[in-house]
Amino acid sequence: MITSMPTFTATDGTRLAYHLRGAGEPLAVLPGGPMRASAYLGDLGGLTAHRRLALLDLRGTGDSQVPADPATYRCDRMVEDVEVWRGHMGLEHMDLVAHSAGAALAMLYAARHPHRIRRLLLITPNPSALGLRATPEDRLAAARLRADEPWFARAFPAFRAWLAGEAEFDDVFLPFFHGRWDDTARAHTDAELHQTNEEAGERYFADGAFTPDATRAALAALTAPVLVYAGGLDGGPCPALARRTAEAFPDAECSVQPGAAHYPWLDDPERFVSRTLAFLDR
Repeated sequence: MITSMPTFTATDGTRLAYHLRGAGEPLAVLPGGPMRASAYLGDLGGLTAHRRLALLDLRGTGDSQVPADPATYRCDRMVEDVEVWRGHMGLEHMDLVAHSAGAALAMLYAARHPHRIRRLLLITPNPSALGLRATPEDRLAAARLRADEPWFARAFPAFRAWLAGEAEFDDVFLPFFHGRWDDTARAHTDAELHQTNEEAGERYFADGAFTPDATRAALAALTAPVLVYAGGLDGGPCPALARRTAEAFPDAECSVQPGAAHYPWLDDPERFVSRTLAFLDR
């Protein structure tokens, strides 16, 4: 596999890094978390066999520099980082992929720079930029689908208490975020703490980051095709919320991967790659 780590400079002087993996036509990728280093995305289930992934480490994460002004961690403040990155890579238009919280940034970018998007793939997206959010009811309904799992009896009460604001986050319910709670999923979650900038994550969705009405109006002019990709077992977004997200775009479709949760490329890599390539290569 071809790998490298180029860097570029944002408009405020912050040095940002991205990772190139694989070979072929470029595919720009924004990570979620929020504010988790792009390393957790791996090769996105094997997409590197077909496309050259360019995985951006958002400011203050991974190999990117911590900015002088922490207020620039707010989602909307990073839209121009993505635009400078596009120009640095020499792409007139780009296929843009975003996961989870990174999808909020991708939507803001598409709203501000619609002519730079060739295709937009939103994987289990956080649709806060549209004024939509997963509810505790959504998440609990998805969790109940796992009632036959051996870990459910311990995990569900803790998950319910966390969603109600009655308890802190507990690792016992991490299995709900994965369609298969196996060694791969455990390793993926074990890496999260040291890959995530928690201060930046707290600022990412800060007040003022989103103006949903304006974003929806701007996205109405987006001519690029959009795929909203959901997991059948995911509660954030659940398939119904993913479909509502797709409705914000003029040319969008929603695909639900059965048996998958928030990281569908881990749950069934072959199915994930097949479906995403069908969209990207159309």
